[in-house]
Amino acid sequence: MSFLKVDASSDFSFHNLPYGIFSTPDHPKRRIGVAIGDQILDLSVIMSLFRGPVMSKHQDVFAQATLNAFMALGFEAWTEARRTLQMLLSANESTLRDDVSLRSRAFVHQSAATMHLPADIGDYTDFYSSRDHATNVGTMFRGKENALMPNWLRLPVGYHGRASSVVVSGTPIRRPSGQMRPDQTKPPVFGPSKQLDIELEMAFFVGGGNQLGEPIPIGKAHEHIFGMVLMNDWSARDIQAWEYVPLGPFLGKNFGTTISPWVIPMEALLPFAEPNPIQDPEPLLYLQHPDAYTFNINLFVSLKGTYMYWTMKQQLTHHTVNGCNMRPGDLLASGTISGPDSESFGSMLELSWRGSKNINLGGGETRTFLMDGDEVTITGFSQGDGYRVGFGPCMGTILPALQH
Repeated sequence: MSFLKVDASSDFSFHNLPYGIFSTPDHPKRRIGVAIGDQILDLSVIMSLFRGPVMSKHQDVFAQATLNAFMALGFEAWTEARRTLQMLLSANESTLRDDVSLRSRAFVHQSAATMHLPADIGDYTDFYSSRDHATNVGTMFRGKENALMPNWLRLPVGYHGRASSVVVSGTPIRRPSGQMRPDQTKPPVFGPSKQLDIELEMAFFVGGGNQLGEPIPIGKAHEHIFGMVLMNDWSARDIQAWEYVPLGPFLGKNFGTTISPWVIPMEALLPFAEPNPIQDPEPLLYLQHPDAYTFNINLFVSLKGTYMYWTMKQQLTHHTVNGCNMRPGDLLASGTISGPDSESFGSMLELSWRGSKNINLGGGETRTFLMDGDEVTITGFSQGDGYRVGFGPCMGTILPALQH
């Protein structure tokens, strides 16, 4: 379908066309690109080719160093820009295909590029939307009978995270230090976390925000969701366990959150949309909508399907129902995604069941939680007929704690 040859196993098929921010050694300025196969199409080079009724007036957004201005244009602009990209990259369109000079300036091999955060992230919210994960963690700390708190089935539980420590894939993560209480019969101690963990998550970027005091109705929530990324919300479980009552996660979470560099447009994922799981009891009216959906995405080798109890539309609607104003580039995350058994757990807390059992990594290596030097890579893709819509890697390596 494209004049570029794209391997069937590539994450970045013609059906994908994700957006990202990149630079190269010979051109260090950050700029917007679209991934296709092993190439990046530099939109700053071809922005004059966006000639539709909306984008013709806003071509300059592709000269920016982040996606925020493009995100702010809204749903019609995103749809029109994607149609233009599909046309320019198609096999029967000569504009790029036959212009050797333009192609040489417009395409960069991914191996030559450095990826950066896709947006200036003003605010970051982490939800708690996987029922299996919430049940597992609740069982560990409160017992099976009280695994879910009374509000969990009625609203998407979440907390406001630290946007400044969201980093792009490949950025090392420093083991955090903090206050913990490993022995409940003794006073708390300070030191490096001994229970450093991963959290397998999905996240989405907000585009086209809302005015303060004006909620986003669930019927229009899709018009405010720009695209999705993979996320690893690193967690220091021992710090978190001591500090989280009564106000929730703080130092156990805010030291680092990793996202994949390519933002997958929602339109690319719609062919893989599946009906929202039945919610029982049903949420309040403002959270109900017939086409709420989750996506069939292969995550982290063993976990198949983001079967979330609470969907992105419900998360966004609930976030604004009190009039909270969202801004382009805000990041909202799913919370850890886990299934009902150990083959589909999305955190080491669950895999080791709070450190009570070893996780077999093969080759004689075991873990309960992360060690210094460990590298964690999360991958994800949706599989089509002969093509993939993938996210690329979400990777980070653990550095030793600093001495205090």
